[in-house]
Amino acid sequence: MDDDAERAFREFVTARSPALMRVAYLLAGGDQHAAEDLLQSALARTFAKWRSIESPEAYVRQAMYRQQVSWWRLAWRRNEMAVAEPPETSGPDEAHSAELKIVVRRALARLTPRQRAVLVLRYFEDLPESTVAAQLGCTVGTVRSTAHRALARLRELSPELRALDDPYTIFGEATA
Repeated sequence: MDDDAERAFREFVTARSPALMRVAYLLAGGDQHAAEDLLQSALARTFAKWRSIESPEAYVRQAMYRQQVSWWRLAWRRNEMAVAEPPETSGPDEAHSAELKIVVRRALARLTPRQRAVLVLRYFEDLPESTVAAQLGCTVGTVRSTAHRALARLRELSPELRALDDPYTIFGEATA
């Protein structure tokens, strides 16, 4: 790769990494290390094809979604043991909605990977159901039912979220 292309890639990574990391964090169910691995993997794939990519951010996001789905399908991932409490969290969040962020993160971590992906793509990324279905390799009906069940499960896991009827409100405030 020539110097100009490498410089453009570095500028892209510097400018868009925070937003991409938020998406990776949600896809990884609140696991910071898994989110970093997911983003790193997607950026490595992007770097390899940098010259031929028209929309780098869309390419990275698509790579993250696909990588996350492929990780779910690995047999060893199904053998993980769930724990009652998540591991230590990072330092205190100084945003005005810190409490809601914590509640949503804990609840998301207790959803299935497929439910998390549907909620992130549908409500955080604000993608239409047909696009979500295409990216996850399922039907629109599956996306609808999965989203419905995942939102019901979120409200069941965290009664604080019951008052927030609009899923866009949950994800908008939780990621602000």
